[in-house]
Amino acid sequence: CPACGGIAGVGAVDVAEQAVGHAGFVGGADAGYSAARWAAEARGEIDAAHAAGLLPVLVGGTGLYLRTLIDGIAPVPPIAPAIRAAIRALPVAEAHALLMLEDPAAAARLAPADTTRVARALEVVRATGRPLALWQQQRVGGIGARVTLAAAVLLPPRDLLMDRIDRRAREMLASGAMEEVAALVARADVPDDAPVRRAIGVAGLIALLAGTLDNEAVISRLQLETRRYAKRQFTWFRNQSPKNWLQTTDSNGATAHIATLLS
Repeated sequence: CPACGGIAGVGAVDVAEQAVGHAGFVGGADAGYSAARWAAEARGEIDAAHAAGLLPVLVGGTGLYLRTLIDGIAPVPPIAPAIRAAIRALPVAEAHALLMLEDPAAAARLAPADTTRVARALEVVRATGRPLALWQQQRVGGIGARVTLAAAVLLPPRDLLMDRIDRRAREMLASGAMEEVAALVARADVPDDAPVRRAIGVAGLIALLAGTLDNEAVISRLQLETRRYAKRQFTWFRNQSPKNWLQTTDSNGATAHIATLLS
């Protein structure tokens, strides 16, 4: 569910109390983490639950990660480290100009300042000789065809959600978010371009530590960034999630629906 977690969309309520198994996995701040890696680890946990006679329940998420788990991902071969390093070292404007020469369709589709996607498209076409769009026409590794998936999406009223987001931003700072980011910044093994530094709220907290933003400005920035993220989640779940997924604004109804499926 948007900004609160939810292929089931119900959080830690009655359904969670019925859960007979739990699985979690995280990536280190010094390493990148991708939808493909998450999906592979999730598949392993799901298979382990099934082998033990347990019912896996997934709560959370972003559309990309869920789609990767369910539908699979393009089988792009690993990119040679030298190619990746050379491309990631380029200014984004130069990378986009090269992409225009090597994969014009991708360059036209992507925003010139989209550092991550421009670099990905360029490294794929340079390493494989095929545009990323051709690879994306194939999908491997999805679990959708081999599991019975029952899903509910909780789409809470916007005003309620925005209020929760605003309160959560303040709670995060009161609960040690600044100290966590300070520890991150102090780590020599986490470079300035590490993906974790692009996580929502991190840049603002780094600015707070540096004295270039005050506490209220950081909270406002975190609230705004999270609201934008929630809006993107709303859009995906409303328009891109499978038509047979229950969509509801009623948390009690979602809970009852999932509880019925589990019974």
